[in-house]
Amino acid sequence: MSFLKLPFRKIPFVIQPVFRKVTGMKNRLVFLLILGLSSCKGDQSDLHFFDPGISVELAEFRSQQIKDIHYQLEFSIPEQKTDPIASKLNLDLELVNIAHPLILDFNETPEKILAIQVNGKAIPVRHENEHLIIDSEYLIKGKNQVEISFIAGDLSLNRNDDFLYTLLVPDRASTLFPCFDQPDLKASYSLTLIAPKDWTVLAGAPILTKVAQGEYVKHEFQKSDRMSTYLFSFVAGKFHEATSTMGMPMHLLYREDNEEKVSTSLPELFRLHQQSVEFLESYTGYPFPFQKLDFATIPIFQYGGMEHVGAIQYREGALFLGPEATDSELLSRAKLIGHETAHMWFGDLVTMKWFNDVWMKEVFANFMAGKIANPAFPQINHDLLFLTSLYPGAYAEDRTKGTNPIRQNLSNLKNAGSLYGGIIYNKAPIMMRQLETLMGEEAFQKGIQAYIKNFANGNAEWNDLVQLLDQQTPEDLMAWSEVWVNQSSRPIFTQDLTLAKDGKIETLRLIQKAEDGSDKVWPQFFEVTLVYADTTRIIPVSIKGRSEEILEAKELEKPLAIWYNTDGLGYGVFPIDESNLDQIPQIENEVSRASAYLNLFENTLNGGVKPTKNLEVIQAGLKRENNEIILQLISGQANTLFWTFLSEEVRKEEAEKMEALVWDRLNQGLKPNVKKSLYNLYSGIAFSETGQAKLYGIWNKEINISNLNLSSDNLTGLAMNLALFGHPKSEEILDQERSRITNSDRLARFDFLRPALSGKEEDRDALFLSFKDSQNREKESWVLAACGYIHHPLRQKESVKHLSLALDLMEEIQRTGDIFFPKGWASNTIGQYNSPEAEQLVQDFLKSKPDFNPVLKNKILQATDNLSRAQKILV
Repeated sequence: MSFLKLPFRKIPFVIQPVFRKVTGMKNRLVFLLILGLSSCKGDQSDLHFFDPGISVELAEFRSQQIKDIHYQLEFSIPEQKTDPIASKLNLDLELVNIAHPLILDFNETPEKILAIQVNGKAIPVRHENEHLIIDSEYLIKGKNQVEISFIAGDLSLNRNDDFLYTLLVPDRASTLFPCFDQPDLKASYSLTLIAPKDWTVLAGAPILTKVAQGEYVKHEFQKSDRMSTYLFSFVAGKFHEATSTMGMPMHLLYREDNEEKVSTSLPELFRLHQQSVEFLESYTGYPFPFQKLDFATIPIFQYGGMEHVGAIQYREGALFLGPEATDSELLSRAKLIGHETAHMWFGDLVTMKWFNDVWMKEVFANFMAGKIANPAFPQINHDLLFLTSLYPGAYAEDRTKGTNPIRQNLSNLKNAGSLYGGIIYNKAPIMMRQLETLMGEEAFQKGIQAYIKNFANGNAEWNDLVQLLDQQTPEDLMAWSEVWVNQSSRPIFTQDLTLAKDGKIETLRLIQKAEDGSDKVWPQFFEVTLVYADTTRIIPVSIKGRSEEILEAKELEKPLAIWYNTDGLGYGVFPIDESNLDQIPQIENEVSRASAYLNLFENTLNGGVKPTKNLEVIQAGLKRENNEIILQLISGQANTLFWTFLSEEVRKEEAEKMEALVWDRLNQGLKPNVKKSLYNLYSGIAFSETGQAKLYGIWNKEINISNLNLSSDNLTGLAMNLALFGHPKSEEILDQERSRITNSDRLARFDFLRPALSGKEEDRDALFLSFKDSQNREKESWVLAACGYIHHPLRQKESVKHLSLALDLMEEIQRTGDIFFPKGWASNTIGQYNSPEAEQLVQDFLKSKPDFNPVLKNKILQATDNLSRAQKILV
């Protein structure tokens, strides 16, 4: 009998590693661990179990060893943010076997573990490579209790003078307390927080009791629902509070003190959460899955939001909007709330087994957010918004040499933060819309409902979902998924048009080739529009192969123009005829017009159209465009072309035209939303003396533009731009602007950024050099804003000397920063440059580090893609 047919447990241990290799199974090292982990320390250096971070081998082993986890945690928060936080953990769990040590994760120094008791017996501390190891001799099969006294780690506590908040995604729980920091070991939590008496607290379960203890209050929370470690959280500090009892009870902590923003926003925030819950309960067929839905808004929050169970955290500025907010800003807020609420089902209730599938929770949150929020904004073209809000971000990464598949490999959770980016947040929803189109909405929803029902309170991976969706459609979703999900890049389409002798179309064929040179083919749907003098012909196209003939075009008259992807559904770079570019601003259909602008920009970056010609088309569009969403799209493109793909000399020439054009439109009778989009472009490019004078007039309120509603934050940003542009009264402007700021959080941000705006090179240098110290990088959004000013194209001659340091810090920034910080750091430093000197620095850096973290290398390649392209297309 062949040993391949034996049950695995019966295979002699000497050939088990070989068996693993032959059969392609992942856990080749598991039984080596079983054999020698407890007794042979000399062999352990070869095992991934003890690598820093959480290896996939360790995670899979623990998922078989441990169950029924309950963390009882106590944190004593002092009033001073520099004082240590004394903490306790009582860990209840059941062990399936005790032949091997129990390995907890604690990414802190061993000195922070003060004492350990296991099943009532004190044991020595054994801490190795970010792991706390409890030897088998102290364990019993079945229920065990581990008691640990420790000092909480600070890395993910986000401590400020009068508030703090945890942010533990993806593997940061182990930087705070000892735990099993992997998503498939879900647990319940009983939390106790001892905090200053004038502080308010919020966590994932309801408050049970409050007991005064002198200058402190002890807050005990009820036992939480089961969740992964990255979803555990608490907030504590000086916050305002608000409660809603309309529908589902909700509680909010916030620090915003602008009365107009608060009164305008509070009712809407509760309503939007309630609306989201009701939609998701109906769509998924599953009731709200947790004890409560509370949330906190935090001024310096690193992301738009984070879906902690029972205690969502948001960036405060994204939720509290004033009466001057545009429709797009209001919709963005509604989608953000829909996104985080959707995570209660997609991510929190059903969680990925491993972070290689982190994209699943994000794609569904994004996808559901549109379904939730869109009906409340009938005045907005949502197909247009889908196109303009997702495709540019997807292309910005997928066109680069550092692109990655939607589903990525992940050998260790310490690298999980680097998986996040434009592919997950932008390309994945595009893929999901193609999938829903392929299946049909009803079949797609049935598959999603089965997914939620089957995996509620558990974990799933992408193939689990595909198998359920496959049952609802005759299509081969596994094959479809292989290209869209498991592989990277995008298609470049070319056109093959042949005419018959009578001048009619004989064949119109589309040929696709992967941008990375591979033989991949993306099956997809989109429309092609043939334009004639007095009519148009719209042809739906289903692309299934490398070359696809558009049969409906056969024997039609030769059109004046052919526009591809006019419904905005397609993904890739499409053919474009330079002789027809001037028609783009006149395309009547909004989605088709935006798609044409988007395709023109992609063709420009690929070298098919000169940047000045692209800018010329955009300028023609700016003269007549009245759609806020399209204005935002082409304004962003204009800004990129202006600062990155024009030489300094050409930029000065174009500045005069651009400033005059946009200023003229600002003074026309346009809607407030349109005016705001035009103002945002103008305030970012008007660096000439004339432009600065007009911006100064707006800032000091000597110039009043009708229907242009600017908030206090807009005026602060304008003051900063004037300083960046080198206005003669920069210091006076900044002093006066500072005196206007009454909110303490905004004032702290202003003071942090001010050296970056200084006219003195040494001030800017000192601030950037201070970022070598990780403590000075804690407020990441502030740091990125500062880098944006320091490395702005107007400052690059003085700041290029810092680029080597910016690159050298990448690995440390990944270790100490949150998930979006490494890419943001690269984008706001070297990613803003267009010079050969900067490009050479990147190339030299990567060549000098052949073993550099490949995920971080990809982040650098993504961030510097425009820099690389500028060497070829700069004019």
